[in-house]
Amino acid sequence: MHMPATAITGRANSFRLGTHGISIIVTLLLSSRLSAEAAPDAGPAAAPPAQSAALAIATFPSSQAVIGAVTIVNGSIFDITDPEENKPLYRLANNAHVTTRPSVIRQQLLFDSGDPFSMRELQESERILRSNRFIQDANIEPVLGEDGVVDINVRTSDVWTLVPKISLSRSGGETNSGIGVKEMNLLGTGVDVEALYKSNVDRDSTIFKFSDRNLGSSWYRLDAIYANNSDGYNYQVDFGKPFYALDTTSAFGVSFLTSRQVDSLYDRGQVLAQYGNQARSLAVFKGWSEGLKKGWTRRFTTGLVFDEHRFAALDSPEPTLAILPHDRKLVYPFAGIEFMQDKYEKAANHDQINRTEDRYLGTRLSARVGAARTTFGSDRNAWILNAAAQTGFGSSEKRSLILASNVTTRVEDDGPQDLLLDVSAKYYSRHAEGRLFYASLSGSYGHNLDIDNPMMLGGDNGLRGYPLRYQTGDKRALLTLEQRFFTDWYPLRLFRVGGAIFFDAGRTWGRSPVSNRDNELLKDVGFGLRIGNTRSGQGRMTHIDLAFPLDGDQGIKDVQLLVETRKSF
Repeated sequence: MHMPATAITGRANSFRLGTHGISIIVTLLLSSRLSAEAAPDAGPAAAPPAQSAALAIATFPSSQAVIGAVTIVNGSIFDITDPEENKPLYRLANNAHVTTRPSVIRQQLLFDSGDPFSMRELQESERILRSNRFIQDANIEPVLGEDGVVDINVRTSDVWTLVPKISLSRSGGETNSGIGVKEMNLLGTGVDVEALYKSNVDRDSTIFKFSDRNLGSSWYRLDAIYANNSDGYNYQVDFGKPFYALDTTSAFGVSFLTSRQVDSLYDRGQVLAQYGNQARSLAVFKGWSEGLKKGWTRRFTTGLVFDEHRFAALDSPEPTLAILPHDRKLVYPFAGIEFMQDKYEKAANHDQINRTEDRYLGTRLSARVGAARTTFGSDRNAWILNAAAQTGFGSSEKRSLILASNVTTRVEDDGPQDLLLDVSAKYYSRHAEGRLFYASLSGSYGHNLDIDNPMMLGGDNGLRGYPLRYQTGDKRALLTLEQRFFTDWYPLRLFRVGGAIFFDAGRTWGRSPVSNRDNELLKDVGFGLRIGNTRSGQGRMTHIDLAFPLDGDQGIKDVQLLVETRKSF
């Protein structure tokens, strides 16, 4: 278990237009060629493992196998030995790009020369390397030599990491825009820096970010965010060493956050109430573990949290409801435990297009208990509870099901407060080559929710045919059915293209601080393109969707074009 890092996050940008873009999308969909088989792109420097060597190593007594030489081969963005990529533009991109330093890659390996050989550590090292946004793919190949010595070839490929950030979008009648620059691998060191100005429905922000996940060639990491906003500020620092691998035996972390901003409550996509929110938090934790035993990791954590929120009414010419959350100040020690099974699968064409995906299909259980007391400086006595569970079934080759749940609450003298239970099920079925059916069913149950923790549903979180934050309540359900198509179309060897046909249905109900009306079940259907950027560290997928709302108010447009960037399909 690790302490969750709070961060400034913006909702996915979406662009809603009328029907004039329909013909363009239909043309693109019809011109995309469905592949007979969509295999993951290995990247410029990736190579398949040597099957004979792997078989020999598998039959070799692990107690006698020792790692010999470890060779790092890091490819650039394009493979100029491939005639398709030996082009002037691609060579120029390689020359302008600073390749990741071998020391950065070596630092993230869980093995070194002279260590006992472990195929599991090789596989986990691959996953760690692929989790870097500046790495396109990673392959670690064992080569069996003489006298039980296994040499290791580590092959990785880079992506373009200097990304200009320019966006202009519209969602729910509001215009969002942004301009900035982001470098995710500064001078090949793995350091991430970003400067950004953005304007959205909530605020205008000037943001600077810094992140180094291997500070000083160690497993310690440092993340810092500075944001100067039109309605306040947000400053955050996170430092520590996480449980970076299944066999990690210790962890440590400290995080600090101070912010001031204006929060809004919505109904039917309209702001009905606003208030000022000033927050301060400080958290410190220490974790320890015996490492991986018989396929399971058990981790313990303990720490101390200070969390304070002060709310204030606004002097605003805009008429809003007079709703103000109660101030909170919680100071508490906590203890937690986590069980995690070692069960990953390497797959492709589930949530990405032709990219290696490390899918977790194991079981993970965690729980944490904190005790806030007035003697510690809290403004109330309360138990702070958090528990989560996840498990997976099936396999990535045919069908898989992932179940997850999470519950958080604050138990005070008069019972549970801000109780939130989330459950979800995600189902994947590969019924044909290049085609996959996806279904997601999620539900949320809230009880005595804090006013500053509203439950909302709309175009920005699942109902693609409706305005953002369209419904509010303290209970929520959402169903998504999606037929996904993966193609072998590779325009300019820069983008992977796929498509989807989808159906969404959902609603909120129960208590809402801004509305007493009954929320009806909302449904929409649609189709769209998915464009994956395989050569950029941005790692995002562009969604271009046409959504057709089937319910709702008369003022909702019959057809809407949405353009947004997301992390997955």
